[in-house]
Amino acid sequence: MELQDVEPNQLWEGLEGLWIQYGVSVISALAILVLGWLFARLARRALRGVLSKREVDATIAGFLASIVYMLLLALVVITAAGRLGIPTASFAAVIAAAGLAIGLALQGSLSNFASGLMLVFFRPFKAGDYVEAGGVSGSVKTISIFQTILITPDNKEVIVPNGDVYSKPITNYSSTGERRVDLVIGIGYDDDIDKARRLIEAVIGEEKRVLAEPAPQILMLELADSSVNFGVRPWVKTADYWGARSSLLENIKKRFDAEGVSIPYPQRDVHVHQVGSAAAN
Repeated sequence: MELQDVEPNQLWEGLEGLWIQYGVSVISALAILVLGWLFARLARRALRGVLSKREVDATIAGFLASIVYMLLLALVVITAAGRLGIPTASFAAVIAAAGLAIGLALQGSLSNFASGLMLVFFRPFKAGDYVEAGGVSGSVKTISIFQTILITPDNKEVIVPNGDVYSKPITNYSSTGERRVDLVIGIGYDDDIDKARRLIEAVIGEEKRVLAEPAPQILMLELADSSVNFGVRPWVKTADYWGARSSLLENIKKRFDAEGVSIPYPQRDVHVHQVGSAAAN
């Protein structure tokens, strides 16, 4: 039967049947997408609010809310596809294949993402801590899913991939409120050891930032090539570390100079021998 042989009433009935068969499905699928998207946004906002009221860290709250949002969107898309008659199993297989291809292309980014998850949930440090991570030392400015931003002592901003941060040892200097200052103070072999110890104790006692507990230690560390070395180990608040360390070194040097105690430096004696000069004459 050719198109010109079809009566108008039959054509209209055919179009009406197609509309009833497919149009309703398309409209319902669009409605599912729109309403599902709105619901996902509301759920993300509500979850952030709940986590914020419970004083959950903002980084963790944002990450969890984003994960929930993406999962809800994926569920909405699959539901809409099923309403259109698309087999959801095949649709899920396509999504999985696309995810695998993207994953292979973004191996480095996925590694950073996985490391970001570990940093977010295990929290080896937080914003504001002074750390050594990924071969960089500085104060933590931001911890994101893919990277960590550190501010170095000379005020440089360093962006470190989370993969590098989590795959190497992390030293957190701010995790405890107290920190030990380790100094090596050398005196000459001809100097009075007891006198030097008393002078060091006096300087430590005058430094107000040194804590009484744990008690400072002054130990005989080693008999080195050019000096007798003391290990000086007072404790200070973490925030006072650099100021107290500098002050102790300066005042110990001044006190030794005033009391006639030497701080030796490496020396080498060179002896020159003339060999064969007598034979040449």
